[in-house]
Amino acid sequence: MRTSKILLGFLAGAAVGAIIGILFAPDKGTETRRKISDQGNDLADNLKGKFTDLVDGVKEKFTAVKSEAENVAGKGYSAYNRAKAEFKS
Repeated sequence: MRTSKILLGFLAGAAVGAIIGILFAPDKGTETRRKISDQGNDLADNLKGKFTDLVDGVKEKFTAVKSEAENVAGKGYSAYNRAKAEFKS
């Protein structure tokens, strides 16, 4: 949750900074609108990349946890079978 707050703060700051910078630039209206559009597209691409990285990280963690859970479950099942065999003998 801490990382998401930092990312959100960074993106909001970048967006505000870009908009203020463009609005104070001495360009024609069409040029300013084009720059705003370009900045918005860049910001959206950056956000998509960060989101993709986040999703990939979550998938990796899930895979690792799943693998560890399967390993622990297998060991537990083996211990159960050994105890069961000892009990029968």
